[in-house]
Parts: sequence; structure tokens; C-alpha cells
Amino acid sequence: MKKILFVSLFFGMLASCEKKEEVDLLVVNARIYTVDSDFSKAEAFAVHDGKFVEIGISKDLSKKYKAKEKIDAQGKTVFPGFIDAHAHFYGLGMQLQHVDLTETNSFEEVVKRITDFQKEKKVDFIVGRGWDQNDWEEKEFPVKDTLDILFPDTPVAITRIDGHALLANQAALNAAGITFETPAEGGEIEKKNGKLTGILIDNPMMLVENAIPKAGKQTEATALLDAQKMAFQYGLTTINDAGLDRSTIELIDSLQQKGDLKMRIYAMISNTPENLDYYLDKEPYKTDRLNVRSVKFYADGALGSRGAALKEPYSDKHNHFGALLSSVDDFKRTAERIANSEYQMNTHAIGDSANYVVLKTYDSLMGKEGDRRWKVEHSQVIDQEDFGYFSKNIIPSVQPTHATSDMYWAKDRLGEEREKGAYAYKQLLDQAGIIALGTDFPVEKVSPFLTFYASVARKDTKDYPEGGYMKEQALSREETLKGMTIWAAYSNFEEDEKGSIEPGKFADFVILEQDIMEIPENEIPNIKVNSTYLGGEKVF
Repeated sequence: MKKILFVSLFFGMLASCEKKEEVDLLVVNARIYTVDSDFSKAEAFAVHDGKFVEIGISKDLSKKYKAKEKIDAQGKTVFPGFIDAHAHFYGLGMQLQHVDLTETNSFEEVVKRITDFQKEKKVDFIVGRGWDQNDWEEKEFPVKDTLDILFPDTPVAITRIDGHALLANQAALNAAGITFETPAEGGEIEKKNGKLTGILIDNPMMLVENAIPKAGKQTEATALLDAQKMAFQYGLTTINDAGLDRSTIELIDSLQQKGDLKMRIYAMISNTPENLDYYLDKEPYKTDRLNVRSVKFYADGALGSRGAALKEPYSDKHNHFGALLSSVDDFKRTAERIANSEYQMNTHAIGDSANYVVLKTYDSLMGKEGDRRWKVEHSQVIDQEDFGYFSKNIIPSVQPTHATSDMYWAKDRLGEEREKGAYAYKQLLDQAGIIALGTDFPVEKVSPFLTFYASVARKDTKDYPEGGYMKEQALSREETLKGMTIWAAYSNFEEDEKGSIEPGKFADFVILEQDIMEIPENEIPNIKVNSTYLGGEKVF
């Protein structure tokens, strides 16, 4: 008996002396949602060289690994780093350098913000974004008269929150060379009583935007870093930037290579002849932090500015259909060119007419076969006959907060019957088997928790409407989390490297103060991020 006891003690001591495997980080005592194929939970994981090594039980991993840093999560919840499947990262950063016109309650408030900004900055060309006439008592587009009086010699160009309408004063119109006779193909130059109002919709906006002095590289770099700081505060670790020029993509790459910009970016190339000629003959460009393998195309405008292309007239504007921003032939030619490359096509489509053109074209080039994963960005208003086009090869990429921002006036634009096919996220998921979720910031706010709340509750933060807006189109919490992680990663061809907490994937994760999967619905918008990690490095 003594001999048996001695042998047991000997081997126990030997085991305790075995050298532990060294890792960089060990997280224990957590409530981890791995978002793997089984949607399993765990309580610990080990990280080494920026990737997850093992996921399991705190006691087992503590015995197995010696970590340079050990985090006791004290029961807090851990999720894969959030992926915003459609946003404007660079645009957010640049907006932070200009006049912020979001959440203004009147045009008078817009004017005051511009005036205050100019007193402080004294710039030669005033640029701003964020106004929304639907939030004002007078729900009509503003006119330039007041800006002409206050800024007779300083150009002012302020963009609507959706980026599809712009108000320019006369000095800005002059700088852009816009007159009463200027053509407005693919949009509108608004005129009333024989005069220009200053409102430009969609394509004509480029005339003013091209007249705005180009920002310097230092300003652009500051913008990207400012946007990164805000995004990390909300647990975002990958952002799909929906439309970038080559110069900005190269700036992002250089800042990432230097280590200043850590955010992972899935870059959609803006559809310009110069960009397409440069990229499409090359292989996609991929690093650990930057993925350049898709093209962003605009099929139409936005519903709020009545630029979305509809099959039947707007219910609140007689004989007005919106507009396609390019001809159908041009869209098809571009799609065919992209189909013959290694690149993905991601097309902005809001109205049911635009969605039909996009879906029909995608289907004619790919159908449900192959593995091209082309996306329809927004998929906002769909004719019931057209839902069948969606699949894992033609993916809906939507922004749930658009539903709760537009719900106050969507029926006015669309009518009751057509509204049934709008913001239909559950129907899109059921058809495609996958749905990618984003915010479209700075059109909407950066917070992924507002995305989550709008997806599951279909309400605004004031608990309106009771029961939720078209609640039958809500997603479950599990579906929503997948749409913000693994499904978004899949839509980017990145599901093998991110989107879930599994061995071999980048150690991108977020620790939350509350469990988003279990707290009462109305508390979701106010969830706080405890910390954000990218590649095992704490970035917030």
C-alpha cells in the first residue's frame, strides 16, 4: 500500500513539474459566445502570435498554459470582434473634421452650427454632413437663400445624412460651374420658380464635390485615426468601407504597415474608370489588416431624398419614380467586367426597380452556382417576386437601423402594399440562408448595439412603436449576432480567419459589461464595452 502511494505521489509531482506551454494571453472565468458552427459557449481561451490557440475550461487551460498576460474576466461576456458589413470608415473620419449636422431639429439649427464652425475654423470652403429634413417640423428640402446672405463669398456644401442630396450656396454653385442650364443625368438639380434652390440629388452632387479643395494627406491620416478610435470604443474590429479610391486605400495600407492604423478594413473600390483600370487586371490585394477584392457600384439613390428607383411612382410624389444612377447597359457591362475578374461586386440598391436590375443581372452572370458571393448593399425595397434571387451567392447586406430611422415616413413614400417588401430582413435571411449586418455610418450612428437592437426589437430608443415596426421581419438574437460576426466574415471570404472564436483565427474579441444575448431588450442600446482586442492586443 505504501509502495502504491509513493508511485502515485511521484507521478503527481512529475506531472506538476511538466513545463507549461507558453502563450501571450490567457482569458479565464468568462462567458464566451464562440459563434462556431454549434454556437457553443466556453469560459476560457489562450492566444499566441495574434491568434486563438485553444478554447475550453478555465481550470484546464490554466493548467496547460503559462501566459505573459492573464485576464480574469470575472464572469463578463466575450464575443468575437464585431464586423460592420457596410460603413464609411474614411467618410466618418472626414466628417469629424467638418461641420457635424446630425440630429439637427431645424434648418435654423443647421445654419447656427455652420456659423459657429466658421467662426472657429475660418475655412475657405465650408463642408458639412448630417442634416435630415424628415426630422424637422417643415419636412421639405431647405433652400440656399439664407446661406447666400450669410456667406456670399464663401462656398458652403452640406450633404444630407444619407449622402444622396446636397445643399450648396450660390458661391459653391459658382465654384462648381452649375447654372440653370446644367444637365442633371442620373439625379436632379432642383429648380423652383425659375431659380436654383441649391439642392442637388445624386450624380450632380459630384460637380460640387469636385470643386471642394482636396484634403491633405495629414488631414486624411488624422481622419482615419479619429474614426478608428471611435470604432474601437464600440467593439468593432473589422469594417467594410463601402467605396474608396486608390489613394485612400494606399494611405490605409501605409498607416497599417507602420502600425498606426490597426483596424482591419475590407475595402470596396469605388466604381470609377481609373480605379477599375488599375485594380481589375491585378489579383486582389490582401494583408492581415487589409482586403481589397470588391467593387462598390451605386444603382440608385436613397428613399429619404426620393432618389431610390421604384417600379411604380412614389406614393407621396405624383409621377416620380426616382432614378437609376447609371444606364442598365452600363451596369451590365461593368458587372460582366467584374465577373471576368477575381473581384466581388457589391451594389447599392434601395428601390425595388434598382434591386430588380441588380438581382436579374447578378443571376444572369452567376445564378446560385459558384462561389462569388456578390452582395446587394441595403436590399431595402424588394418586390415579392424578386426575393427568390437571393442565395449564399447573392447575399443581402443590410443595415437594421435604416428600418427604425425610416419607419416614420416609409409608408408615405411606398404605400402600404409596397412597404411589406421593405426592410424585410427575416424574409431575406430565410431566402438567402445568410445575411450580413452593418450600420452605414456616418449615415447612422457607429454603435453596433443600435444595430443589434433595431434588428431584434424593430423599435427606436424611445420604445416606438409598441410591438415593433413590422416585427415579423425581426431577426433573433442569435441570427443578429451571426450577421455581425461570422456571416459578415463569410460575405468577405474571411470566415476562415475571423468571425468566431476558434483555434487558428485572429484573436479579435470584445468584452462587454452586459450579456447582449440575455439582458432585457430595452437595455441593449446602452450596453458598454469593457475592452476591445485585435490580434490579442488591447486596443480599447
